[in-house]
Amino acid sequence: MEKISEILLKLNGVDPLEFYGIHDSKIKILKSAFPDVSITTRGDLLKLSGNKKDAQKVKEKIELMLRIIREHNELSEQSVRELVGGENPIRGKIPSGKSGKAIVHGRDGRPVKAKTANQKKLVEMSAVNDIVFAVGPAGTGKTYTAVALAVRALRNRLVKKIILTRPAVEAGENLGFLPGDMKDKVDPYLRPLYDALDDMIHPERLKQFIANRVIEVAPLAFMRGRTLDNAFVILDEAQNATSVQIKMFLTRLGPNAKCIVTGDLTQIDLPRHQYSGLSKALDLLKPIEGIGEVRMSKDDVVRHRLVKKIIHAYDNEFKKEEE
Repeated sequence: MEKISEILLKLNGVDPLEFYGIHDSKIKILKSAFPDVSITTRGDLLKLSGNKKDAQKVKEKIELMLRIIREHNELSEQSVRELVGGENPIRGKIPSGKSGKAIVHGRDGRPVKAKTANQKKLVEMSAVNDIVFAVGPAGTGKTYTAVALAVRALRNRLVKKIILTRPAVEAGENLGFLPGDMKDKVDPYLRPLYDALDDMIHPERLKQFIANRVIEVAPLAFMRGRTLDNAFVILDEAQNATSVQIKMFLTRLGPNAKCIVTGDLTQIDLPRHQYSGLSKALDLLKPIEGIGEVRMSKDDVVRHRLVKKIIHAYDNEFKKEEE
């Protein structure tokens, strides 16, 4: 009769939620792959019971899982499936933050990459500048790339929080007539930011981050009077902010903050008597060292194939009207 072996392991320096997964989803993958080994968990302790050979295999898998999390601050369920199947997800699968192949991995292990030349430029600019302006038409991935960079910075513990903000300006609609309290009225304007986060962070984890204010999504007006430090801050839809608002926002940044400002100068929704402050900020701040600028074009559009043609058609029409 084969002797039962018992192995005790401890999750030193690793977030148990990241290791176990939501509702122990990653441990369940291990248990399914090794049904003859009993895996018992209690807090940051694991106990393996089974024949020596199988228990040792599970121990090796767990040690590799811990190594991935320590080195990359994340471990997707897909990576665990590959790992128990005999593959090594470290090789080219998990971003190091330096390879340039992926900015982050999404909820299901899908790599989030810079797909166009200017998206790659945005990634590079953000690495060497504390403030970067990313300007271009809809669908060029400005916001999505910026959010990916923010999530990576949070996972790599380069910042303590992510702050996402945009002006709550109506695009032909009236905010006051929307039902509900202020949060209900404002949230629809912030929905694109939530959508990007949903792609990259598990819903339960995202809910925790928002509840603990590790991630904040708020209207631009809520930034007044604050100091935004140890944070990756994104101002989205900046073409709908006035010069006073953009100055207010940029002067909130603390010494350990990173910032990306995105906007589309062709989609200004401000009332007629107000002027966008984005164009002025681009001209005024361009000479300052530490501030970068990326200009995106219709060639960077990564949405439906027709979006690029739609932008081109409107550009031609606007040019005719200006002649």
